[in-house]
Amino acid sequence: MSKSLAFVFPGQGSQSVGMLGELAAQYPVIQDTFAEASNVFGRDMWQLAQEGPEEELGLTEITQPIMLIAGVAAYRAWEAATDVRPSLMAGHSLGEYSAYVCSGALSLAQAVELVKVRGELMRDACPGGQGRMAAIIGLDDAAIVECCETAQEGQVVQAVNFNAPGQVVIAGHNDAVNRAVDLCKEKGAKKAMPLAVSVPCHSDLMKPASDELAKALHAAEFAKPGIPVVNNVDAEIELDPENIKEKLIRQLYSPVLWVASVNKMVEQGIDTAIECGPGKVLSGMNKRIHRKMGVVSLQDAGSFEKALEMVQQ
Repeated sequence: MSKSLAFVFPGQGSQSVGMLGELAAQYPVIQDTFAEASNVFGRDMWQLAQEGPEEELGLTEITQPIMLIAGVAAYRAWEAATDVRPSLMAGHSLGEYSAYVCSGALSLAQAVELVKVRGELMRDACPGGQGRMAAIIGLDDAAIVECCETAQEGQVVQAVNFNAPGQVVIAGHNDAVNRAVDLCKEKGAKKAMPLAVSVPCHSDLMKPASDELAKALHAAEFAKPGIPVVNNVDAEIELDPENIKEKLIRQLYSPVLWVASVNKMVEQGIDTAIECGPGKVLSGMNKRIHRKMGVVSLQDAGSFEKALEMVQQ
């Protein structure tokens, strides 16, 4: 069964106060992982994850490290529970860093440092709530791209996450996003929902942050992944450490090609994807992309047991 198994790691937006609390009671390695990362970050991240406040969890410079840690902690709990290992991994946006840690390409300590820098750079690239993100539901990709182009009017608004058929996230300046949302609704979009992310991720507004992120990435030590990772920017498998770094730099201001990434997994023979971390956002998207794909998340004791049963069938 393991040859058809992929692990996928969520990014920003899946965080919640109390996340992984129930699972941590069963698997002490979860709190141990948070403690290890807290020593690097310089703050008790487990207390923050369990007690909030929710507003702080939504700040990108906090969300990114805490979601990284959560993904790695859930995977370590899986390693403690079973010998079954995936044949592929992928992460959505920030989740790609979790995938590289769990694949053996990057240490948790270095990843915490990197995403701390990444979050601060992204915050500073578009400060003071000047940008936002919104999910457009029920409109085809080409129409959304066209609406964004029309709505720019000298500002930035782009389609940045191709998450599932009929689900695309746009990002950019507040006013431009608002104009694009209105145009998408006029074109027939069923819904347009603001996202709980404090910066316009994967848009051109993130380009000023890429030079400094590049310095941090080039200084980090990456190894060849022990488990291949499908990356966001071109939905391909990259094994060369230096090329991985370059793609993570581009990822900062490039769209997340999640539909293409899931299609790549299916091409590689994957029929089951386990979402590693809080929430079940990716599980829902994956099911929409491939209805026959088995999906389950490792967010609580019940779903964890379901995942264990699924891989043993």
